[in-house]
Amino acid sequence: MIRVLLADDQSLVRSGFRMLIDSADDMETVGEVSNGADAVMMVRSQPVDVVLMDIRMPIMDGTEATRQITELGGETKVLVLTTFDLDEYVFAALRNGASGFLLKDALPDDLLGAIRTVAGGGAVVAPTATRRLLDHVAPKLPAGKPRDDSRLDGLTEREREVLMEVAHGANNAEIGSRLYMAEGTVKTHIGRLLAKLQARDRVGLVLIAHECGLLD
Repeated sequence: MIRVLLADDQSLVRSGFRMLIDSADDMETVGEVSNGADAVMMVRSQPVDVVLMDIRMPIMDGTEATRQITELGGETKVLVLTTFDLDEYVFAALRNGASGFLLKDALPDDLLGAIRTVAGGGAVVAPTATRRLLDHVAPKLPAGKPRDDSRLDGLTEREREVLMEVAHGANNAEIGSRLYMAEGTVKTHIGRLLAKLQARDRVGLVLIAHECGLLD
């Protein structure tokens, strides 16, 4: 069973998520908290596989809670829940170790699928959400590093092209179509990007692309 902790300061939101999660055969809600400090305490005190983490909460926000949970060094993964007016905080949470983000109006099946993906060690970067998110928050974010960032020096031209597509929210099929390559080849390039840039997942690639100024 995937053990899920709900961290959101709105009780109705938590109740809705709990009913959905507990209806799945392979997961269960192990707790509900209304602030980040309690989320950290809960993770310290009992096994939690995935934290559904709201960003703006009292006492301690989701960004700081994500950092502290990640620094515990356990197996707990954080899935950030966001609305567009708080997107600038999402990037901070991702930098602090969150395994992805999901919009609060996501379809039930998408939420359950995201929890399974994150629990299995994957990352959740919904292509359309990523694209809209980047378009929305780019003007609010600090300027990225110059394009000649040393982290990109070891990339081939093809790898740079794939990185740009990932950063703009394209999935593997879309990348293959746009760059005229098989999906298997796309996966190979992404694997090389993850290794060369020392990124944990696709979320990390998106952040690196932004920081290096590729999206300016």
